[in-house]
Amino acid sequence: MGNDLSVVIVSYNVAGLLGRCLESVYRSLQRSSLEFEMVVVDNCSTDGSGEMVRTRFPQVCLIQNQANKGFAAATNQGLTQSQGRFVFLLNPDTEVLGDAPARLVAFLESRSDAGMATGQLLNQDGTLQHGAFRFPTLWMSFFDFFPVHHRLGSSRLNGRYSLDGTLPFEIDHPLGASMLVKREVVDRVGPLDEAFFIYCEEIDWCMRAKKAGWRIFCVPQARIIHHGGQSTRQSAPAMFVELHTSRMLLFRKHYSPFFRWAHRRILHLGVRRAMARLEAGRLPQEEAKAWRDAYKAVLAL
Repeated sequence: MGNDLSVVIVSYNVAGLLGRCLESVYRSLQRSSLEFEMVVVDNCSTDGSGEMVRTRFPQVCLIQNQANKGFAAATNQGLTQSQGRFVFLLNPDTEVLGDAPARLVAFLESRSDAGMATGQLLNQDGTLQHGAFRFPTLWMSFFDFFPVHHRLGSSRLNGRYSLDGTLPFEIDHPLGASMLVKREVVDRVGPLDEAFFIYCEEIDWCMRAKKAGWRIFCVPQARIIHHGGQSTRQSAPAMFVELHTSRMLLFRKHYSPFFRWAHRRILHLGVRRAMARLEAGRLPQEEAKAWRDAYKAVLAL
């Protein structure tokens, strides 16, 4: 018989944060009545992450990849290895607070129509962070490159939900940093699409889950610190290309030809604007070249 909860963490070169994440999860779940297991999939880190896990957390099921397979493929490895009735996907740059995992499990157990749930993400200083979103729109594409007033950036028009409430509310999709999923959802809609190397795989998964009839919620009283972007910022220009490659794939799978045409127009305008600013700026030559190459790669998508 499987566990109540499987915690699956995909990590890449963030050994220090991964250790803090694992400590927080153990501290939380050992106070609960849940039977749980921990699975860490290390995507070919070179910072001693694997040795840290083996030494400090020998009870963790550690999968060490010999190449960086990307987030979706590595997550699927964890899903296959795990046995829990619920799967909690966590980024290694998170720290769960209090009884956050148990709260999320209790919520999904209470709702037969709910297939996924996330908590309230917090910045390191305790301020609220957006971690629940509406599905992408053309307005959101526009705001990515042409930011206007900060209130619009945090508004419904830009796919954000209000951070003021304390009661659970329905959302389109959570940030992939924290997602609790019923095993039956995985069994019914399938694993993450490994065509997504990184980014947008959780949006695609949620779209598929909703089409299958599941609802998705945010539970604000389950609070989780999210340090944010600690792996991806290590190679920002390359990740910019990966982001827009994944968005193009998402839009090909789920959006109309008109949407894709309009998004591409906005994208090209925004990237050319960014290129002009780059040429007028004073970045170090090597960094400027990396960004120039990234912009050209996105324009060729």
